[in-house]
Amino acid sequence: MTTLHDLLEAHVGAGALPGAVGLVARGDQVEVVAVGAQDVGGGAPMARDSIFRVASITKSVTAAALLILVEEGTIALDDPVGMWLPELGKTVVVRTPASPVDDVVPADRPITVFDVLASRAGYGFPSDFTLPAVQELFTVQKDGRVPSNFPPADEWMAALGRIPLLYQPGAAWLYDTCSVLQGVLISRVTGQSLPEFLAERIFGPLGMVDTGFEVPAAKRGRFTSFYRPGDDGSLELADGPDGEWSSLPALPLGNGGLASTADDWLAFCRMLPAGGVAADGRRVLSADSVHMMTTDHTNPAQRDIGRLFLEGQGWGFGGSVDIDRTNPWNTPGRYGWVGGTGTAAHVIPATGAVTILLTQVAAMGPVPAPVIREFWQYAADA
Repeated sequence: MTTLHDLLEAHVGAGALPGAVGLVARGDQVEVVAVGAQDVGGGAPMARDSIFRVASITKSVTAAALLILVEEGTIALDDPVGMWLPELGKTVVVRTPASPVDDVVPADRPITVFDVLASRAGYGFPSDFTLPAVQELFTVQKDGRVPSNFPPADEWMAALGRIPLLYQPGAAWLYDTCSVLQGVLISRVTGQSLPEFLAERIFGPLGMVDTGFEVPAAKRGRFTSFYRPGDDGSLELADGPDGEWSSLPALPLGNGGLASTADDWLAFCRMLPAGGVAADGRRVLSADSVHMMTTDHTNPAQRDIGRLFLEGQGWGFGGSVDIDRTNPWNTPGRYGWVGGTGTAAHVIPATGAVTILLTQVAAMGPVPAPVIREFWQYAADA
């Protein structure tokens, strides 16, 4: 049987990855493998505590943070977000998804907190990127792997508010933008920055000591370089340890701005099947909030609109939920997501099993890289 080390080493040896960290946990048994190096030049060897840009698996942390405010009664799921995001208080919607951006009708109801949590506010990416309103959205919803692309929150919100919704609030599941909105909403509701709130309410209680929107100088010796595949198959440096994550961004991105480690992410994932309780017994989330996060909130029509992203999956809060065995690795009820930097983190709430794979090579589309698919298969078979 192929070992986890052999699986990851094969991709490193083929030049597809400089290195990788893989983790599979079942109960008290935790298998962790680190292979290769933190950069193409063969510098520091990859280690269990190497730090990676985790990209879109950030989304689950942001959703959990917003649910903390719901639990406390600071906000309610049916509250209109315009109370805190006035830029979205009087939205318009394109008449049909294919309509020009100036052919609009009023939204038939306000966008709610639930809509934003469920990625059903009307902003985001469907399967068809050619639609006029989607092309317009690209002007403000840029690549989160480059945080400096984003202006401060107020400026970003003003620009977003001038773009029509692609669908009426609640009608469609659309990818990505709602997770940025969640982060801005948290900051405006609490009066704290998103990094401050996450550190106080999630990272601190869970002991996620290496997770944040910047990597301080003292930790950059453990921070991996990030690469994009070149046309010839080579790996082109996209960001180094002293680059984008060397200081806090103007807009901390709730959709994909965190850097983290395998063990930090294990702490977050294990909190979910434990009903929201950290390893030391401190409660981070209520069991009801965990249930909402890990439950599919989509219907077949909504999944069809987002089918490019949701193959065999629905969507909870901040992550997908497997609903059938479209692929060999799909396990109904499995919750988690993949990141565009070659990362993946999933948990099966019913069993507590956790799988985490961290690499530093960009995914160029919504289909997981071969190493991720093989890792999932390994975890399913192990």
